[in-house]
Amino acid sequence: MRRRRRVKIVATLGPASESPATMSELFSAGVDMFRINMSHASRESMRERVTAIRELEKSFDRPIGILADLQGPKLRIGGFADKGGVELERGQHFTLDADPAKGDASRVHLPHPEILGSLEAGHKVLLDDGKLALRILEARPDRAVTEVVIGGRLTDRKGVSVPDTVIPITAMTDKDRGDAEAAIDAGVDWIAVSFVQRPEDVAEVKKMARGHCAVLAKIEKPQAVARFEEIMEIADAVMVARGDLGVELPLEKVPGIQKRITRLTRRTGKPVVIATQMLESMISSPVPTRAEVSDVATAVFEGADAVMLSAESAAGKYPVEAVTMMNRIAEEVESDPNHPIIIAGQRGSPEATGADAIAAAARSITETVGVSAIIAWSESGATALRVARERPELPILVLTPNVHTARRLTIGWGLHAVVTDDAHDVDDMVNRAVEIARNEDFVKSGERVIIIAGLPFGTPGATNMIRIAFA
Repeated sequence: MRRRRRVKIVATLGPASESPATMSELFSAGVDMFRINMSHASRESMRERVTAIRELEKSFDRPIGILADLQGPKLRIGGFADKGGVELERGQHFTLDADPAKGDASRVHLPHPEILGSLEAGHKVLLDDGKLALRILEARPDRAVTEVVIGGRLTDRKGVSVPDTVIPITAMTDKDRGDAEAAIDAGVDWIAVSFVQRPEDVAEVKKMARGHCAVLAKIEKPQAVARFEEIMEIADAVMVARGDLGVELPLEKVPGIQKRITRLTRRTGKPVVIATQMLESMISSPVPTRAEVSDVATAVFEGADAVMLSAESAAGKYPVEAVTMMNRIAEEVESDPNHPIIIAGQRGSPEATGADAIAAAARSITETVGVSAIIAWSESGATALRVARERPELPILVLTPNVHTARRLTIGWGLHAVVTDDAHDVDDMVNRAVEIARNEDFVKSGERVIIIAGLPFGTPGATNMIRIAFA
């Protein structure tokens, strides 16, 4: 099943989509990778979904990526004596403290000493997904007196965000560590880390993964935006989690951050996923809004590696229709005459490595000589991602002896991976590449292809050869 688009589609599984029959429909409609949200999935249900996806792989004979998205710390206030909650008025003083007693109109318990110990006068505190906003007037280790900036109804256990404050806690809770170990053991291909503030948060998960899966950093906090380039050095990919970013930062800043992150990841050659509320109205409607279509189109025009559906596919009424619509938008954008011009305009200089030089040369050759496809032999997937970084106009076929590599590459722009034995000599490399390209409908007999590989064969990171061959 060769996709006729470059951008990939990630769909979240949930009650609306977890049956094998629906998963099959979603994959047929265009899903390249399935996301399992560990905020809502138990470890047992996660294992069941992984097993179902692997069975789906067998039936379609195509690699399918699996992303396990860790919950991260959930910061919440305590409860109120009045079960209906309290009404906060703008300008009133309201205290967050370490007292576990039920709250009232003047105070509430904040059961997170790490937050209380980090707040400073002038910092903002956001409650209930940003619906209410407080400003710190006085901060002590056991209490913070605030002024209500945006008031409203506040009820039990609402979420807390502190966009101005670096909290001295890891992104990983005990639950996350257990979930990560279970996901790695189940054989997921990617783990997404929530609540990332610093590079060390990603490094902790990479140490746990031990190379068994790749690690994606979710950019959803101002602290992560400020240290993005450091985080990008450690992470294998990133996700622009616009929902939480839009809570902790002014909404008008999010599009610019999305654009900047997309371009920075393009420069490094690491995949970027754009997520949250892309087709939100399709949770309850069979068609999206015009603004949502433009939102998805913008991500595709910008050259994002993947776009993601969350509640639309996990809990919505129209999961298959949402994937179908996202697929249609992507195909239409990529066929637009402006698409290759915009993509080419974002191209950066290759890094000073052999793999980058060869990837750039391959793309340059396609613009000079009439060829139909680029074929990359890639053990680890690194070569394939360097080719994808160049965003060539031709399709990219990746040949790898490693099924885990093929699955991880389902997130990479324009990459179509096929699992095959490694080549044992140059003639075998060329002959098998051409044969698979014909079988996968990349070329017809007599057309030319570009083949990229490394000698000696089977050596990761040894990309050092480029060849033009006839099919």
